[in-house]
Amino acid sequence: MALDLLFKSDIGLLSLFTIVFVIVMGVYLGRYAAKKMDEDERNAH
Repeated sequence: MALDLLFKSDIGLLSLFTIVFVIVMGVYLGRYAAKKMDEDERNAH
């Protein structure tokens, strides 16, 4: 029932898109922050 609502209704698809977008944005920001921290560490020495 819940999966039907998630995949077959407009509001369910919008919710699914939002969840996926937030996860992808979190991964991107995490990688970006880690890269900047490594860069700063290399420049400090």
